[in-house]
Amino acid sequence: MNLSHVLSSAALIVSTVFTLLSLAALVYSLLVFRATRAYSLASRTPLAAFCPPVSILKPVKGMDQEMYAAFASHCAQDYSGEYEILFGVHTMEDPTVEAIQRLQKEFPQQAIRIVVCPQILGCNGKVSNLIQMVEQAKFDHLLINDSDIRVSRRYLRNVMPIFALPGKTQKPVGMVTALYRGCSHGTLGSRLEALGISTDFMPGVLTSRWLEKGIHFGLGSTLALTREALNAIGGLLPLVDHLADDYELGARIAHAGFRVEISREVVETSIPAYKFSQFLDHQLRWARAVRDSRPWGYLGLLITFGLPWALANLIASAASLDSIALLSSMVCVRVAMALTVGVGILDDRGTLADLWLLPLRDLIGLGVWFWSYADDHIVWRGERFLLCNGKLVRDR
Repeated sequence: MNLSHVLSSAALIVSTVFTLLSLAALVYSLLVFRATRAYSLASRTPLAAFCPPVSILKPVKGMDQEMYAAFASHCAQDYSGEYEILFGVHTMEDPTVEAIQRLQKEFPQQAIRIVVCPQILGCNGKVSNLIQMVEQAKFDHLLINDSDIRVSRRYLRNVMPIFALPGKTQKPVGMVTALYRGCSHGTLGSRLEALGISTDFMPGVLTSRWLEKGIHFGLGSTLALTREALNAIGGLLPLVDHLADDYELGARIAHAGFRVEISREVVETSIPAYKFSQFLDHQLRWARAVRDSRPWGYLGLLITFGLPWALANLIASAASLDSIALLSSMVCVRVAMALTVGVGILDDRGTLADLWLLPLRDLIGLGVWFWSYADDHIVWRGERFLLCNGKLVRDR
């Protein structure tokens, strides 16, 4: 067998593998469209007039220019029930305290409290704060979200009635979470991350919801839960060393026999003006968190990178007509999926502006997917940790 024949056979095998991966990505895209339709139909279900009192818990550390507007958006809710907002800080010297005090003056009618959380109970500082905040919360419905989450006036009105939503099973609703979009801030890294949320991560969440006949995890954008559900899983202390605490909280509540539902409300998170290296660090941390939380689901993400696989197939096939047709089809379907979820569901106008970055975003995403298996280290808030079965271990 001569060398040219060996190379030709190898090229055929490689192009066949890339073709199969590309076709699998097309099938995945069809599932996204089906899952998106299912979510849209479910979002039209009339909500009950259920407005229980709720304690909003916001663990905070440090301050950025967008955070005050995010805080203020929680203070002007069109909600007939009573609610309070608790901000958890490690010390009163935290720069966030001044902004919270300003908030108390601007919204004197709203119950806003600062809770000092001096104890460091584990590697996850946010969960450490939350454990101490829950003890101070007045109400039996709790709502946790990240410090940079910005919401509409109808936020509570759309989230809390989900607890009274009837279901096909007798399981009570124990948690309500929410989809989100990213608001980028100029840099390429920031724009790529926002684009990835709307066109990659959120489609995956919707597809998981449809395939698994419900959602079985939480998203840090909104973690509304009952004390009953929280007590059933032993509280928050078991999560104090987990990186993906939001995912784990929802998963444990679902495992304890409660339903987890997605609200029709879409919230917004502020994406920092990342340098490209910071963007890669964050993507890698995110990827390794998902890898450890959902190992088989994460492995399945390999088929979601349609554009890179179709491009690789084009190269391996020496730009054959079939490979050109496959790449063209993949481009059309990928753009349609991005617009359907990013614009149609999330109302993310940044998706339209940055649509041309999709190929770059997907190529980087595939690279990060492979890179995530290289080792178990992550960088979080300037510190280096080892990730071991989803838990953080300080890297000495």
